[in-house]
Amino acid sequence: MELTAATSKQIEATVEKERRKLFAFIRRNVPTREEAEDIFQDVLFQFASAFESIEFMDRISAWLMRVAKNRIIDSQRKKKPQAFRDIKIRIPGDVSGDPLSIEDMIPDLGGLPDEVYWQNEFWDEIDDALDELPVEQREVFEMNEFEGMSFREIAEIKGEPLNTLLSRKRYAVLFLRKRLKHLYEELKNDV
Repeated sequence: MELTAATSKQIEATVEKERRKLFAFIRRNVPTREEAEDIFQDVLFQFASAFESIEFMDRISAWLMRVAKNRIIDSQRKKKPQAFRDIKIRIPGDVSGDPLSIEDMIPDLGGLPDEVYWQNEFWDEIDDALDELPVEQREVFEMNEFEGMSFREIAEIKGEPLNTLLSRKRYAVLFLRKRLKHLYEELKNDV
């Protein structure tokens, strides 16, 4: 599509008017500036491509925000969710300052009575914590973490949107991280 000089000036004026607000909106909703710039460029490209077919020039700001929101959602869908075992936790007061993974919190299985005791305590705590989760969150967490199912597989089985499942897993992880923090402290002090 070849733009006329008048159309090009209209596009430039609109972009100049909406640039700050649009970029600020995108930046608030994505983790990195680089990702925000990519989405911003995509929105501007779509705007320039669709400019002559847009019939509602008085609502162009809302149109740009809607396109930006859709691009942000698309970007988030492409990201692979973080597995619970890959999440690192910083423990306040820990002198090393190194974040710990869930594997760091599970005691090594050496077969000694103390180690067997702590292993049982740990799994009892996990079971109790999982029981405290809402059923929907617990099911998604267990299917993904314990059964190794992908979110697409879970979505097919449960017949629910992928984003809904991702949100449930995220809430479960946040809850479990907070709920099991005291156990790590006990293990650290007792072992």
